[in-house]
Amino acid sequence: MTAPIFVDTNPLLYALDDADKAKQRAAQDWRAALWQSRLGRLSFQVLNEIYANALRLKPSARDEARAEVRDLLAWNPVVLDAAVLELGWRFQDRYQLAFWDSLIVAAAKLSGSAYLLTEDLQAGQMLDGIEVVNPFLVSPADLL
Repeated sequence: MTAPIFVDTNPLLYALDDADKAKQRAAQDWRAALWQSRLGRLSFQVLNEIYANALRLKPSARDEARAEVRDLLAWNPVVLDAAVLELGWRFQDRYQLAFWDSLIVAAAKLSGSAYLLTEDLQAGQMLDGIEVVNPFLVSPADLL
């Protein structure tokens, strides 16, 4: 069994968006593999971003977006609290990350994840023991 994988917003959002079929398929593969393996982790920040961006993409899809967020609650999202904020600030300063990205890395660290699935940071980069993995360059079979 591999280590937990923290999932940023974009891989989950691409699974809902059919504008780029290749990315949608890859995102759906990741989502399915993480459900099956029970290794997916995320935060309430990610859930909020999924909901807001899903509505931006398709304003009429409110019920679908809410259903997606409700499903992902099963992954026991990391709550944005003082510990995440303080660690996020440390990561922001140490790695020169954007604030929102630093909160994602902090939540990944606090969730015990060894990998961060995102296309927003440099693939292969190590952030305090967490390896950044681009979900569109690496398949689930490579990690799971």
